[in-house]
Amino acid sequence: MNVLKFGGTSVANAQNIQKVIEIVANQSHQERLVVVVSAFSGVTDLLLLASNKAAQKDRSYKTAISDIETKHLTAIAELTPGNPAVADHTRGQIGQLETLLDGCFLLGERSERTADAILGFGELLSSYIIAQAFVHAGHQAQYKDSRELIKTDNRFGKANVDFELTNQRIADYFSQDNHPITVMPGFIADSTDGHHTTLGRGGSDYTAAILAAALNARQLEIWTDVNGMFTANPKIVKQATPITTISYQEAMELSHFGAKVLYPPTIQPVLSKNIPILIKNTFEPDAEGTTIHADANGENPIKGITHIDKIALVTLEGSGMVGVAGSSKRLFEVLSHESINVIFITQASSEHSICIGILDADADNAKRAIDHAFATEIAQNRIEPCLVEKGLCIVALVGENMKNHQGISGRMFSTLGKNNVNIRAIAQGASERNISVVIAERDVKKALNTLHERFFEDNTKQLNLFVMGVGNVGEKFIDQIQQQRKFLKENLKINLRVIALANSRTMHFDEDGISLKDWKTLLADGEKADMAQFLENVKTLNLRNSIFVDITASETVSLTYAHYLEESVAVVTCNKIACASAYENYSGLKSLSRKYGAPFLFETNVGAGLPIIDTLKHLIASGDNVHKIQAVLSGSLNFIFNNFSYTHNFHDVVKEAGVQGFTEPDPKIDLSGVDVARKILILIRESGYHMEIEDIENNSFLPADCMQTTNNDDFFKSLTTHAAHFEQLLAQAKAKDSRIKFVAEFDNGKAKVGLQFIAKDHPFYNLEGKDNIVLFYTDRYVDQPLLIKGAGAGAAVTASGIFADVIRIGNV
Repeated sequence: MNVLKFGGTSVANAQNIQKVIEIVANQSHQERLVVVVSAFSGVTDLLLLASNKAAQKDRSYKTAISDIETKHLTAIAELTPGNPAVADHTRGQIGQLETLLDGCFLLGERSERTADAILGFGELLSSYIIAQAFVHAGHQAQYKDSRELIKTDNRFGKANVDFELTNQRIADYFSQDNHPITVMPGFIADSTDGHHTTLGRGGSDYTAAILAAALNARQLEIWTDVNGMFTANPKIVKQATPITTISYQEAMELSHFGAKVLYPPTIQPVLSKNIPILIKNTFEPDAEGTTIHADANGENPIKGITHIDKIALVTLEGSGMVGVAGSSKRLFEVLSHESINVIFITQASSEHSICIGILDADADNAKRAIDHAFATEIAQNRIEPCLVEKGLCIVALVGENMKNHQGISGRMFSTLGKNNVNIRAIAQGASERNISVVIAERDVKKALNTLHERFFEDNTKQLNLFVMGVGNVGEKFIDQIQQQRKFLKENLKINLRVIALANSRTMHFDEDGISLKDWKTLLADGEKADMAQFLENVKTLNLRNSIFVDITASETVSLTYAHYLEESVAVVTCNKIACASAYENYSGLKSLSRKYGAPFLFETNVGAGLPIIDTLKHLIASGDNVHKIQAVLSGSLNFIFNNFSYTHNFHDVVKEAGVQGFTEPDPKIDLSGVDVARKILILIRESGYHMEIEDIENNSFLPADCMQTTNNDDFFKSLTTHAAHFEQLLAQAKAKDSRIKFVAEFDNGKAKVGLQFIAKDHPFYNLEGKDNIVLFYTDRYVDQPLLIKGAGAGAAVTASGIFADVIRIGNV
């Protein structure tokens, strides 16, 4: 014999019920079947609504009755056409329901006993209709009212089953009935003295389990609308996958902690008989589903990650509890008297405090009761008034074999910590089947996804990018992401998603990741750009491994970095302004990065895609000391002076540099030496020295008139006006058989930038195109400096430098 239970969505309408009939028919020729059904989807809610309205003397309960009747008569018309008896029977049941609700209306109240009688109508109606649908489809099916077999006490709302009497009644009935298919309502029962009762939340599952155990069924099948139990809630963790096999104990842990596919009481009756439970999808019957049985070992010691939301932490603490026997007993007795369920418990070994997790809805009642019970100790300042923290949730790792694997809790805590998920409390049983933590409810999505990534996705790390600035460099950056996504996922286990894009006009967000094929259209049609709202959206989404990517030259944008770092959002930037601002701001950002575990990377601040800053960091970290730096740090200036000649005037070469994307949007920043001064300042600071931009001597080669212009048009006009000045520089270089380079130097605590005429024997002489070069003189590199050389300007190389910083974060 086999027992199959179909949930509310499986029997939501006639179309779904036909699927149920087909599934059952495919098995009925093999063995006798007991089919337990829930109420039609939504009907129990309508019954609850109607009873509440009636008790409040609100006549709109009649509307709910009408909706219930319509829903069932519609299904009957499709399932059993030409059989008026089914509709007549249903109308009779609806009449009884209406009588009960009328009574609630007249009395202005609804007792628990009446509530059970009313709520049971959903299953009574659905099961009779489905049984008749089987008959109409040509199957030998029998309807049996579960209330005649399952007997309970009078604890209305969640009755306790009298198993001895129930098992005997079930055995007697099925020994005498030979129908291949028996359809029964779930959830409902009768007390031993004849009152209608219900079995509580998940009662239909429980009914099926009671029947399976009493009949020694081969298997209990729970048919629902998902492909089994998942490694995490698939509505929150989209990468979650069905669990193929799982033990009874693991399933109970997962179901206790919110996995709603199965309810904890369901497992107990079949566990003692070692009857396997199979969870299947009514709408994908060929899917494998989840099998629950005694032994379900697997390679992964973690079977699932689950959570309970709307939790409050209640803490009782004080010196008056230390060494005092019975404090815990008193606390739990208080909660028991108030019918408050304790979900989570942790206690300090000093006995100074006890912390429990309960439902948010019970928190205020719990505080009043606890403070009253310990009023004497509180008045004597031996115990503090009960502390309540709301807005929390419990996240749990579940796995039977965690006890045989070291370091799982450590990996769990470090994974959460790296994403700034603060753990408020921890509990772990001696069996190590469950490790639970309490966190803020706002962090639950990030926590579940981060842990799932860590334990189930082959260590693939998802990076969520929020990109501001999509000009030349930004566009190249997006192109590179699109090109390399597959490679990164397959080879580096990094899954890159662009969540937001913004320019000076518009911005576009997509929590599931922006389609990079259509990003230009999506951004053009996006909402109006708002830097404050952009930040707020990032905070609200609260995604794991979030990275803010600044590809602008905006000082205003650079001022937002601190806000991102404080939210544990990493910052990657090619914008030099922040790191070249006041030393206090620079060091403050570095400090925030360390405090919140959010990387702050700016490799492209110096040398575009060249690994200059990264190399310098490794030098310093390994104990080396930098004494002197010589560098050509402006790819744009190097390009300009390499191409400036008697046949290519200075104005035209500067224009071309802009077209090539080598200069800042305001070319005066490059030509004035300010950009180079910022770069050498960043290298000086990264070398461990405290210096401000004002401390750097800037020997500008631009005439004063050029420096005083206020827009690009006037600036370029001034370059033409002073063409003779630039030609004189060229003549001086020719006379000295040298080349013009704009050089940055740091030596003996002093720094300067300016034009130099470089002789043929100098390493800078043969620096071509837009290349940069840096010479580091250190304790280890004394006679021969450490030299780094390569392309130091251009959209593609700058984008690749930004990309490299993003990948560095992915590899952390």
